[in-house]
Amino acid sequence: MEPGHAPSSSKLQPPELVAAMSPEYRLQAEAKLRRKIDSRLLPMIILMYIMNYLDRNNIAAVRLAGLQDELELSSVQYQTIISILFVGYILMQIPSNLLLNKTGRPAIYLPCCMIIWGIISGATGACQNFGGLVACRFFLGFIEAAYFPGCLFYLSSWYTRKELGFRTAVLYSGSLISGAFGGLVTAGITSNMDHTHGLRAWRWVFIIEGAITVVIAVGAFFILPNFPRTTSWLSDEERQLAAYRLLEDVGEDDWTSSASQSFFHGLKLALVDIKTWVLMVLLLAIVSSASVTNFFPTVVKTLGYGNVETLLLTAPPYVLAVITTYLNAWHADRTGERFFHIVLPLCVGVVAFILCAATHSVAPRYVAMMLMVPGVYTGYVVALTWISNSLPRPASKRAAALAFINAISNTSSIYASYMYPQPKGKAQPDLTVPLSVDCATAVLAIIMAAIMRIILARLNKKLDRGEHVEGAINAVPGEAQEHGFRFLI
Repeated sequence: MEPGHAPSSSKLQPPELVAAMSPEYRLQAEAKLRRKIDSRLLPMIILMYIMNYLDRNNIAAVRLAGLQDELELSSVQYQTIISILFVGYILMQIPSNLLLNKTGRPAIYLPCCMIIWGIISGATGACQNFGGLVACRFFLGFIEAAYFPGCLFYLSSWYTRKELGFRTAVLYSGSLISGAFGGLVTAGITSNMDHTHGLRAWRWVFIIEGAITVVIAVGAFFILPNFPRTTSWLSDEERQLAAYRLLEDVGEDDWTSSASQSFFHGLKLALVDIKTWVLMVLLLAIVSSASVTNFFPTVVKTLGYGNVETLLLTAPPYVLAVITTYLNAWHADRTGERFFHIVLPLCVGVVAFILCAATHSVAPRYVAMMLMVPGVYTGYVVALTWISNSLPRPASKRAAALAFINAISNTSSIYASYMYPQPKGKAQPDLTVPLSVDCATAVLAIIMAAIMRIILARLNKKLDRGEHVEGAINAVPGEAQEHGFRFLI
């Protein structure tokens, strides 16, 4: 069946075990299934993403723990070390997601990738020069690329569109928790382990965090599910229900078998859909605005405090971001609304960037820092969910679109790495230009969200009239659907 030519929801035939359920029993069975998957999937992917983000971004914190001084890196060299990770990260995302979709075994694929990146992260602690750091960071990005877009696709293979926003927020909270406590962990290692066994503190940061990553990855093999049709610890009834409720949600079956997944057909479908490109610019703009977090310890250092105090002050903005992200995503799922849940937080981010650039007073500048992290990340997880909501089927198209959009959006991290200079001596960097760029890209994201809303509203009107819309459940030509598929706007 071609995408977009699925039958209307009233013509769907449930599988045998689902058809035998009474409405009351099915509600209970779905609730039990969600709890079972939530309890196995969500805690582990949060833990894995905390380590993914920590292993990627600890380079910013160890700048204050002696790395730049010991290896005598210039400011440009340090920026190159940060940006080179994203080259590998971008190159591997689409191939990785298409391979994940083809194999249908995320419970094996993702932990294997995690073991490899944990080893690379630990090996970074042995680097003796700029060249070694560049090599480690490139390959770290190459392997870590599998995780985040892979998890976005993974979640969309288990949850309906109205369940996905909150679960995406739960996943992304891993990066925010990492941002909140990564600085605290680094501060603890910096103040207690410098010169332990003859090694500087920054080396211990990489060694300890890399070892923890490998241990968690081994545990993930025994906990994570695969896809609904390939998870052995579900009963036949649970497997049928898990697959059918996704079919019911968008009118076309999701992952059925490895043989049904095409590497390049899904990518082609994604690239010819205008929604992919609008969402790409939207996510690119948000991630560009969020580049401030790659250098957040450096930004907070402009307040004038010592290194350990600075690392401690990086935590509260991330804690606030975790809270606002959960609440915003929960409300977005509850209402089915997407646009305002993306745009309103971005408006807060715009105000925060302007305030931080306009003042050098400690109190208002730290208030701006408290707001800028929630401002860019609170709506980001809803924007990620909008990709799966707007490009739901076939599974290969969704996998390709998620990887393509996430890969392109991260290109901003390559050039953004050079916007935050580290001056020599005790001089404080001038952040006016990078904060202005981050503000401008936040405004661009707001504009692209408005365009996306207009596009989806027009498609919904076509569905109301019974006209054919590619990639949606379509009614019989000429007959409007009263309760069929609609794009979430």
